[in-house]
Amino acid sequence: GSHDTMTYCLDKRSVNGNESKLLKYLNKWLPCIVRPIIMKWSTTQELTVTEQLEAGVRYLDFRIAHKANDPSVNLYFVHMFYTTVTVQDTLWQILRWLETHPREVVILACRNFDGLTKKLHHHLVARIKEVFQSKLCPRYVSMRSFFPPFFKNNILRILLIPRGARSGVNAMLSSFCSPQRNTSCHLLIFVSGKFFVAGINLTENLIYILGHPFGSLKKITLQSLPCLKIWIKQQHPGSQKDCINIIAGDFIGNDDFVKYVIELNEKI
Repeated sequence: GSHDTMTYCLDKRSVNGNESKLLKYLNKWLPCIVRPIIMKWSTTQELTVTEQLEAGVRYLDFRIAHKANDPSVNLYFVHMFYTTVTVQDTLWQILRWLETHPREVVILACRNFDGLTKKLHHHLVARIKEVFQSKLCPRYVSMRSFFPPFFKNNILRILLIPRGARSGVNAMLSSFCSPQRNTSCHLLIFVSGKFFVAGINLTENLIYILGHPFGSLKKITLQSLPCLKIWIKQQHPGSQKDCINIIAGDFIGNDDFVKYVIELNEKI
């Protein structure tokens, strides 16, 4: 998996309006200095979403938000800055990739929902329906019974997990689904709580970032990769409490990260 999947296209002119007062103050008076520094610590990926999928990533981490004071209903991804691309455009990209890879499963972990009103939540749901249409699946499906028959029938699947959504959002999303639609050739399933996800990304705060103006998240991530590689090889996939099904990291195109994670399947 990739952590903060969409940070390869952050817009340094568009700072998240819900960040700390200190960042807002510095951005107002020292934008030419502060923004490049913050950008280096906000970018967690360099490959596009399509390139990540091609590299072997099957878990996409989406922080979805609405820009403060934006009169439009456009939704973006966010990590200190908003992205240059919209959520809707990204969903179309994923759909196009999936249509050429009919035996793949992609998990979309949606979270944050910063600035989304009830109306905007409905808008997000409508866009998902617009993109995937009849590719929806009943919400309450056993993973054990779900995967084998669909692999056998060469059916394309998308699994979407709403994470940290406001009250009622999960119900909104699941309202798409009905048992009668289970014969669809493309499926969207909501399986919150069904996977064990390990995020091996490094976390820094604003004070640390400002104190290291010549550093970057990429630099310290690459330095830690040898240790992370050892840790990954020690993990075991499965349904037990001490097992991990998904490992999401930063800069997944470096040091064969995806290869190490996929090789864990040999332990099953």
